[in-house]
Amino acid sequence: MAAETGGLWAFIHSVDQALRPSNLGTIRLDNAVEWFVKDWLVPNFRPAFHAAEWPVNAVMHGLEAFLLAVPFVVIVGFFVVLGWRTAGRGVAIFALLSLSLLEMIGLWSETMTTLAMILTAVFFCAIVGIPVGILAAGSNRAAAIIRPVLDIMQTIPPFVYLVPIVMLFGVGMVPGVLATIIFALPPIIRLTNLGIRQVQEELVEAGYAFGSTRREVLFEIQIPLALRTIMAGLNQTLMLALSMAVIAALIGAGGLGLTVFTGLGRLDVGAAFQGGLGIVLLAIMLDRITQALGTPERRKNPDWTFTGLLSALWPGSRQRDQEPSQPAQPAEK
Repeated sequence: MAAETGGLWAFIHSVDQALRPSNLGTIRLDNAVEWFVKDWLVPNFRPAFHAAEWPVNAVMHGLEAFLLAVPFVVIVGFFVVLGWRTAGRGVAIFALLSLSLLEMIGLWSETMTTLAMILTAVFFCAIVGIPVGILAAGSNRAAAIIRPVLDIMQTIPPFVYLVPIVMLFGVGMVPGVLATIIFALPPIIRLTNLGIRQVQEELVEAGYAFGSTRREVLFEIQIPLALRTIMAGLNQTLMLALSMAVIAALIGAGGLGLTVFTGLGRLDVGAAFQGGLGIVLLAIMLDRITQALGTPERRKNPDWTFTGLLSALWPGSRQRDQEPSQPAQPAEK
């Protein structure tokens, strides 16, 4: 019986080996990718990559210099007031305690550097992601092309982004921000597309029926009604950017991620813990504020929400609630 079983497994193994496609030939995909990046892409498009690097460099270093120059009290006061007016007293107290703790443990400059990196990455993600999401929402063909690209971007491990980024842009703060932008971009594209597609078709048709142009329907009906979903995408992009802060330190990015990476390299558990704690506190504070900005039910003051700020600049962007009818006055005798 054992001999028959062994013969069966040997037959299955021989059939498996005979049916393998590698018997017909092997593909050296690694050599092809290396040639594509090193020998063709980098020599031919290096000026284009440096041109794309310039705006990120300008925004990030300008924002970092500004945050480091502003006094501690002013920044803390800003986040406390912003948290109180958007998310309530609890978030304001948490922001005060968190930022005070980060200053007391000596990580204030690293926190401001990380904040500058994150805000720069989120800014460029919004600039690129929202228009691409609008394009995907308006065309099924564009959505079919964009969807597999986003699937690939979200399934590739974040460390894989570092290899082409280093080869194309070198090492430093700006390449780290560029890797963060690529890693954090998919959620805002997906949720912008989803939010606009979820707007009721009857409202869109009513807009066209009243003579609105396509641009007016987009900016006065679809985007205002999809703001909550778009803000959820911005929140997810922010969280992914914060999670990339430590990984970007491997290619020379500074901030709290560099503190964690240095602590791990030296087996300094305390320094690594402090850097990780700073990222956690910063992530919680920014998460609560951005969630409140996009959630009308939790807002402290409607004029301080993203919708309220947008309506101040763009009067037709927010649907105002109908005022309750006044009770009828009794007739005078």
